[in-house]
Amino acid sequence: MSKWSLRLAAGLAAAALALTACSSSSSGDSSSGDSSSGGSAPGADALDQTQGVTTVTFWHAMTGQNATVLTSLVNEFNAAHRGRIEVKPLFQGTYDDVIAKYKASVQQKGTPSLVQVYDIGTRFMIDSRQTVPAQAFADKDGYKLDDIEPGIRNYYTVGGKLAAMPFNSSMPLLYLDADAFKEAGLDPAKPPRTLAELGEAAKKLTKKDANGQTVRYGFGASVYGWFVEELIAESGTPYCDQDNGRAEKADKVLFDSVQGAQTVQWWADLVKGGYAANTGRVTADAQAAFKAGKVAMHLESTGVLRGYTEAAKFTVATAPYPRLTADDQGGPVIGGASLWIDGPGHSAAEQRASWEFAKFLTEPAQQAVWHTGTGYFPVNRKALDDPKDKEWLAKYPQFQTAIDELHATKPTPATAGCLLGVMPQARKGVETAIEQTISGAKTAQQALGDAAKDLQPALDSYNASVG
Repeated sequence: MSKWSLRLAAGLAAAALALTACSSSSSGDSSSGDSSSGGSAPGADALDQTQGVTTVTFWHAMTGQNATVLTSLVNEFNAAHRGRIEVKPLFQGTYDDVIAKYKASVQQKGTPSLVQVYDIGTRFMIDSRQTVPAQAFADKDGYKLDDIEPGIRNYYTVGGKLAAMPFNSSMPLLYLDADAFKEAGLDPAKPPRTLAELGEAAKKLTKKDANGQTVRYGFGASVYGWFVEELIAESGTPYCDQDNGRAEKADKVLFDSVQGAQTVQWWADLVKGGYAANTGRVTADAQAAFKAGKVAMHLESTGVLRGYTEAAKFTVATAPYPRLTADDQGGPVIGGASLWIDGPGHSAAEQRASWEFAKFLTEPAQQAVWHTGTGYFPVNRKALDDPKDKEWLAKYPQFQTAIDELHATKPTPATAGCLLGVMPQARKGVETAIEQTISGAKTAQQALGDAAKDLQPALDSYNASVG
């Protein structure tokens, strides 16, 4: 085994805990975002020089309606390339399952042609040095990436290069029970914009019965580290050092900043005051509480909007994700996943076929189908001009909030999000800090400081192992 292979194996082992703890080319400096093994992409003639059908094995994590829509798009692509390219979609489980299996496939030298990886797996994918950047294919073809939403492109751009092709992206929103707002004498058209305003509204929206039992909390969200990441980004401050891991590999997390502590303490104080529900870490429990009208304000992604409007017996409204203060100049960080094209062990034709499929999925017509069928944010901004998309938006006007929110966000290192090899583990640490602060075991500053300290050995080990 080569020296690099030994180092990679060690790095993968060091990352295993982080990759399974949680819900991005050449042998040059991986911090630059150059994530392919060869640094170049095959041209369109790679398929012309190959006889027969080129097969693309595509690992993904989509289930239910998302899987149904994805399958229809795969079938459409295969029909258009019959006798030339065949994409075989292979469900691999959750996002965590996908990246754990990918880790094993790297060690076994049996990676798929194309893999869908969640946003916080970006640093790991770069460090694996198994993929050919989307930028390399775009440069080879003279393919313009301008139509990809700048805020989405910002996340997957490292060292000035697009590492992976965005596919299914989401945005965080503040969901409102508009009926509860009116009942409390509040205007849902004038939602709270800061944490202080949200806290005051939560007090007015909290409702008790004749026996003093709370029947509706003003606020509620699952204990999920992503929500804190978003609030820190809204403040315009980084979650980790080295410009959120964009200039160089991040050496430490910064979530124990004043902004991070303010966010967690605010959340805990609302719970302890009886104005926010504490439904724990299970996302489904927090979602159920909102849909049942037991919570009047709620943090979640755009992906649940359609389900909420169809399930709730009240009028669902949306508002931009709150900020710590009115003067904050940041914005939200996208969620979701992207598509990575593997290089080592895959023929030029296979790499090229993977790129053709990735391009197909991000074109306006396909993104309109994807958006309206799943609720994910269309990564191609021209998809919003598609008649089907306009019809869908007329039916679910609450989604306009997400569009406006993304378009108003200035791409910066803070809004790009933190690239960290142990990001899933960091997220779990923040969740533990939230719980400790709610219970009163620690202040937010103490809890986050301890979480950062506990994470440091894993981060040091990861960085040392991947170089």
